[in-house]
Amino acid sequence: MRSPSVGFTGILVLLVFLSACCCSSSTHGSLETEKTFAIIKPDGLLGNYTDDIKRTIVEYGFRILKEKIVQLDEGTVKSFYAEHSSKSFFSSLIKYMTSGPVLIMVLEKDNAIADWRALMGPTDASKAKITHPHSIRAKCGLDMEKNCVHGSDSPKSAQREISFFFKELSAEFLLKLIVVFSKENGRKGISTHSLTC
Repeated sequence: MRSPSVGFTGILVLLVFLSACCCSSSTHGSLETEKTFAIIKPDGLLGNYTDDIKRTIVEYGFRILKEKIVQLDEGTVKSFYAEHSSKSFFSSLIKYMTSGPVLIMVLEKDNAIADWRALMGPTDASKAKITHPHSIRAKCGLDMEKNCVHGSDSPKSAQREISFFFKELSAEFLLKLIVVFSKENGRKGISTHSLTC
């Protein structure tokens, strides 16, 4: 029988592996993919751009791993956009993001974060229409605020934003941990091949 500290160490090692596997940038070429978080904002859903945006996402090689339509409340928006709380546009952002439903997604592909940001175009949709006319914001957005889509700006942001909205992903990982450690107790060892990221 193993001591409790070995079991804890095993869990810690596995959690580090899962974090590296599932939420980090690719450093080994095409063997790994990167995940990013995306939102189609209220103007995108209300303007009937959702199907076109999703089609564009797939055409550019992304896989949509998770998606759901949600109606955000004020508390959720304040928490999600907390880094902007001291900015003058914060109250307007809250009003806008709670004005209608949004579609939240987890996207995956090589270089997902940078590629999604390039596909979205500049934050100011009115400028995007001039400088990046084929971008999503140029086609669907209006201005700096009503710019139709959101995307993570770094691997750290992607990890935070994905776990913020898709808590069930964490539950899936815990279930896998239980299965793996059940096998370990049956002297089968830890099989990282049974974990899909």
